[in-house]
Amino acid sequence: MPETTMKCFVMRGIGKVAVMEKPIPRPGPFDAIIRTTAALICTSDTHTVAGAIGDRHDLTLGHEAVGVIHELGAAVAESGRFKVGQRVAVNAITPCYACDNCQRGYSSQCGGMLGGWKFANVKDGSMAEYFHVNNALANLAPIPAALTDEQAAYCCDMLSTGFIGAEFANIPIGGSVAIFAQGPVGLMATVGARLRGAGLVIGVESMPNRIALAKKYGCDVVVDYSKEDPVEAIKRLTGGHGVDSAIEALGSPKTFAACVSATRPGGTISNIGYHGDGDSVPIPRLDWGVGMSDKTIRTALCPGGSERMGRLLRLIESGRVDPLAMTTHRFAFKDIERAFHMMQTKEDGMIKPLITFG
Repeated sequence: MPETTMKCFVMRGIGKVAVMEKPIPRPGPFDAIIRTTAALICTSDTHTVAGAIGDRHDLTLGHEAVGVIHELGAAVAESGRFKVGQRVAVNAITPCYACDNCQRGYSSQCGGMLGGWKFANVKDGSMAEYFHVNNALANLAPIPAALTDEQAAYCCDMLSTGFIGAEFANIPIGGSVAIFAQGPVGLMATVGARLRGAGLVIGVESMPNRIALAKKYGCDVVVDYSKEDPVEAIKRLTGGHGVDSAIEALGSPKTFAACVSATRPGGTISNIGYHGDGDSVPIPRLDWGVGMSDKTIRTALCPGGSERMGRLLRLIESGRVDPLAMTTHRFAFKDIERAFHMMQTKEDGMIKPLITFG
């Protein structure tokens, strides 16, 4: 008899997590079911459990997972594009590609604001032995044979989010960019800034292991905000002008305000940080030119879809980026609760924990 239930890591309520059993999901005609082989825990999962998007009860967490196809919906199987047993990666964002926002070119906002973010938001996430993928033809990405599951898992969120931060930052060739916070997303924004042609990449970080990684991934200078004011340091490094572009990769009102202050007139502030609490985000009035500084603020939610995933996988395959230095800890799925609590506190210098499934 085939198994009918699976283990899942869930949010039981605000501040509460657990492992529980649920039925293995079944696909609709346009869907797929993936047997999970590897997953990453994201800081945004900890924000969710803390109540950033409201209460959730027994909702499976996770949105960075890869695996093998377990079952295909009838329409997906008939297409011949995928087969059971094939290795695939699935982005954190799984749009329908049919609604108004998708057709307007804002697929991450599928169906409404943040609506492309379905995993662990409006449906069960992927931190489970099996997970469901909607609109599978558009959202499944084959993993190249040369890549490991661990490498591919980084494309689900970290590469896609970090890179869109650099893409939306409008960095001029040879221009200057400051990236506030060098966690996994900020580190990949640093790589993205290099790939986009930045001539001066300034990281802002205080943790020694993250400073070391920031330099490895392409920061020319790292400003330790615990030792000096980052805005003043950035102005000094740019001859008093400020940077052409600033990327907010933390989700903090203080760092967002610093991005506005550190950016020169006509520059761009690109926000990819998850602002998980508070009712507003401040804009410093005078550094904003009392509203007339020609500074642009762009925001983005991790772009999904198989086309983007294929391009991100290609960058790893070609050696343009190696995300594996971010994996500081590895756990079996049976130890998921311990891994999650360590991610909440960043204990033992944790940057990114890999979860493997038997």
